[in-house]
Amino acid sequence: MTTSTSQFKKAIDAFDSYNQNDPNKEESDGKMYSKEILYAERMTAKLNQYAADAPEYVQLAARCQHIGRWEIARDHFAMDKKGYLQWRNQEKTHHAKIAEEILTSCDYDSVVIDKVKFLLLKKELFTNADTQLLEDVICLVFIEHYLEAFAAKHEDEKVVDIIKKTLKKMSPKAIDAALKIPVSEKMAQLIKQAATV
Repeated sequence: MTTSTSQFKKAIDAFDSYNQNDPNKEESDGKMYSKEILYAERMTAKLNQYAADAPEYVQLAARCQHIGRWEIARDHFAMDKKGYLQWRNQEKTHHAKIAEEILTSCDYDSVVIDKVKFLLLKKELFTNADTQLLEDVICLVFIEHYLEAFAAKHEDEKVVDIIKKTLKKMSPKAIDAALKIPVSEKMAQLIKQAATV
């Protein structure tokens, strides 16, 4: 669904303005971006490609999925699985809080705001179609834009494990789309290995 309302544009601009404060930079096509701006643009592009008829609240959630992510440092939590999950949960709450403030300032009603927060908190994954859609897009963006860089820092066994965990969170439609993403020959082999184990 293409949304052109001034309210929607105001919200997207506000999300991007907030994420422009991210001090972490990333290069793409020869241009430097604030990391979370680039991520947000990739999320929107992938959602439009994967589910062009997505409702407005899903589009909003996709755009602010990582809003303010840099404000809670990973190293403030134990560097183990428990610490990672604690960090992720705190991040989700943080994203939802910022999104609520911005959407309220853009005069969105409580129904839309609650739906966006519901998605950002990843509620009812696997049972709620909208949550699953957002998770599918998150996983597709990871595979297309971030998996190669992750793989360069880790052993193949670890990479295959991460791919397996990613695929488990995806719908059959999304897995099908993931297998069509152009990746390096080695990455294609690792994805195939993860998908068949």
